[in-house]
Amino acid sequence: MGYAYDERRISTLLHQIILRHVPDTAEKWLSAQLTAWLQQGAMQQFNLAFSAAPRFLGRTEVQLSTAEQEALHPFVINDYTLDRLFRVWWLLQLPIQDKSAYIRALENLFMAAEMNEQVALYGALPLLAFPEEWTARTAEGIRSNIGVVLEAIMLDNPYPAKYLDEAAWNQLVLKAFFTEKPVHRITGLDERANPVLARTLIDLAHERWAAGRVVHPLLWRLVAPFISETNFADIERVWFSEQHAEREAAALACFSSSYNPARELLGKRPDMAEDIATGKLTWETVARRING
Repeated sequence: MGYAYDERRISTLLHQIILRHVPDTAEKWLSAQLTAWLQQGAMQQFNLAFSAAPRFLGRTEVQLSTAEQEALHPFVINDYTLDRLFRVWWLLQLPIQDKSAYIRALENLFMAAEMNEQVALYGALPLLAFPEEWTARTAEGIRSNIGVVLEAIMLDNPYPAKYLDEAAWNQLVLKAFFTEKPVHRITGLDERANPVLARTLIDLAHERWAAGRVVHPLLWRLVAPFISETNFADIERVWFSEQHAEREAAALACFSSSYNPARELLGKRPDMAEDIATGKLTWETVARRING
């Protein structure tokens, strides 16, 4: 498998968005780079253009129309600068007929990348050809200590949920909680919930409680499908929390659970149950409460 989507359509759309944001002088540079690449196909020139993008294009924030964002779905452009978007589009100009050469070219970019280049590369994961080939590289990125690199992998990125194995996925989610990232922006949270992750997160909650630290309310979103006799006491503790967001999280967890005691507990707060049923109270509203 090469591209898992209509690459030509997405590439054309990204190019149009880029051209709408660049001044005339930058457009000339962009056109010259593309012409040189199409005529000569020299990797040195390709890599230089990838690195030089901020100098020639600048870091203007990219603004998308609703129609453009919908057309790009599930790829999300959120808080992108022009140089980052160019780098993503530029990667789509690599030929894929020779799979080994394509992978080698991208691996070389990953290995040589400075911070902002890493952000562009990891953010482009949903658009790279041969998506199954980038799971190990993604797992390595999750081990990074650079916040913006982690965010490029974790936030609004459909690639990890679709392609990572359970161990790597669980590591991503756990690190998101450890590094206090906006967990609600991780794509596929509910679909990839699993009992191993739930147990690990409960252990994390116990550690934080023992240290007198706050437990992120959205942690219980991933425990909810696996509420049982062994962990129900933890849900009850959150249910009676002094923090409103934690009480809401407990209610949402109980609402998502098939465990009878959890359903009975939710029945003791019919106002919350009604808010959940009508969509007034959701994990998104809890996230907004947490993040202000």
